[in-house]
Amino acid sequence: MEHQINGIALPNREGFFGVYGGQFIPPDLKQAMDDINAAYEQIRHTEEFQDELKDLFANYVGRPSPLFFAKRLTDQLGGAEIYLKREDLNHTGAHKINHCLGEALLAKYMGKTKVIAETGAGQHGVALATACALVGIPCEIHMGQVDIEKEHPNVVKMKILGARLISVTRGTATLKDAVDSAFEEYLKDPKNYIYAIGSVVGPHPFPMMVRDFQAIIGEEIKVQTSARFGANPDYVVACVGGGSNALGAFTAFLNDPDVKLVGVEPAGHGLDTDMHSATLTLGKPSQIHGMACYVLENDQGEPLPVHSIASGLDYPGVGPQHSLLKDLGRVEYTTATDQECLDAFMTLSRVEGIVPALESSHAVAWALREAPKLGKDIKIVVNISGRGDKDADYVAAKLGLN
Repeated sequence: MEHQINGIALPNREGFFGVYGGQFIPPDLKQAMDDINAAYEQIRHTEEFQDELKDLFANYVGRPSPLFFAKRLTDQLGGAEIYLKREDLNHTGAHKINHCLGEALLAKYMGKTKVIAETGAGQHGVALATACALVGIPCEIHMGQVDIEKEHPNVVKMKILGARLISVTRGTATLKDAVDSAFEEYLKDPKNYIYAIGSVVGPHPFPMMVRDFQAIIGEEIKVQTSARFGANPDYVVACVGGGSNALGAFTAFLNDPDVKLVGVEPAGHGLDTDMHSATLTLGKPSQIHGMACYVLENDQGEPLPVHSIASGLDYPGVGPQHSLLKDLGRVEYTTATDQECLDAFMTLSRVEGIVPALESSHAVAWALREAPKLGKDIKIVVNISGRGDKDADYVAAKLGLN
C-alpha cells in the first residue's frame, strides 16, 4: 500500500517525506541501505511473506489488540468517551513486536548473520530479541547505562532471550548514545549484519519500513471503532519519541479530515528548562542519524542532551514523517510533563486496573487534561503503546510506594 497526503508521497523514491528523511550517510552505508530497501520491496508484496507475518501477528503476538472503553475513567472525568488501544497486551508487552517480527523475517530472507539494535526503555530490545530467537538469528542490543539501571526487568528478559547486551556509557548514556554505538558496530560489517532500527527514524528505508509494519494499529482501530459505534473516532492520541507507535496509530487516518490526530511529546521538567525531549515543539529542521528531521540542537549544530522520565522518549530527533506532518498541520503536537505522566500512570492504574508504560502515560495525560473540556459525544482513542511492568519499580521508588 502506497501512502500519500495532500499529493505528497510518504515517502518518495529517494526516501524523502517532503524535505525530511533521505539518506545522509557514507557511500558504503548507502549501498547497504539500498540493499535493504531492495530486499524489502521484493518481499513485502509476496503472498508468502504477508501470510507468514499475518500468521505471526494472530498466533504469536495475539492481534488484533483489543479496543477497551475506559468507562470508569470516562465517568470520573465527565467529558469525552475514552477508549484504549491495548498494544500493552501484545506478546512482549508493547507495539515494538509489530516491526521487530518484520525486521527479523527480512534479516532471515537476506541471510544476515547478526541483528544489531539500540533500545531506550528496553521494549524494542526485548521485542527484537524475541523475534530473533523465533527465527534463529544472533541478536546484539546496545543500551545506555542510565536506561539499563532504570529498566532492569527488560534487561533481564533480553539476556534470557539470548541477546548480547552492550552497555553504553558515553555521553548521557541514554538512547541517542545507544544509537551511535549500535551504528558503529553495524558499520564494521554492513554486508553480513543488519541494523534493525527501533522506530520510524534513521536513513531510508527504515522510517517507511517501520511505519508500514506498525500501520496495523490504526487499521485495527478503524475497523474496531466502526464496529463499536459506526464511525471513526474524533481523536487518536499517542506519545511521540521517535514516533513509531504514533505513526502506527495515525497512518490509517491521515486522509480522514474528521479525525484529529494528537502526538504528545515529553516536556520533562518543563519547556522552560533544558530537561525535556520536546523535539517537534522546540526543535528545528536539521540532520541526525542519517536523516533530515526536526532536532533539538545547540548553536554549534550538535544534538542537545535531552530528558524524559520515559526512557523510550528521550531522543533529540524524531521521525521524518512526523516532521512533515507538523509542517502540514495534519497532526497537533503537544506535550506532557514528567509530573503529568506520573499522575496519568497512577490514575489509569487505580481507576481502570491498567498499568501503562511511562511512555504511553504521556498520551493518557493528554486525555486526562483535555477530555473534561470535550462533549460527551466525542470519542477519543488513546494508544497504550506498552505496559508498565518495566517501570513499576522505578515509579514505586520515586513515589515512595515500596
